[in-house]
Amino acid sequence: MINIGYMQQNKFSIKNRIRSFSYAFNGLKILLKEEHNARIHLIIAVLAIFMGFFFHISRMEWIAIIFAVGFVFALEIVNSSIEKLADRVSPDYSEQIKKVKDLSASAVLIAAISALGVGLLIFVPRLFALW
Repeated sequence: MINIGYMQQNKFSIKNRIRSFSYAFNGLKILLKEEHNARIHLIIAVLAIFMGFFFHISRMEWIAIIFAVGFVFALEIVNSSIEKLADRVSPDYSEQIKKVKDLSASAVLIAAISALGVGLLIFVPRLFALW
């Protein structure tokens, strides 16, 4: 049975959609304010974007850079969320929580290594061409 009251309360609203974006942007603000690794990722992402403009990379290379940067940031957000939730659920040391946190951190590591590979493939030949 459908709860009509619930449906009426959750009608589509531009105001609510805009508010949902504000929550997402607040999450990015929290990430950059509280997570040191996210700031390092941001610096590297800005450097990659600058180098992309400097070297006039192709559309496909831009796609690779954008996806690599997005992949790293998305996993950094998921990792930070898991860590904060795990700390809330189990404030005391727990071997299982440690494993969960290590696994989520390793996802970011894999993404960062993949992004580094993309960057090296795109920019190293161009850097060597400058010499």
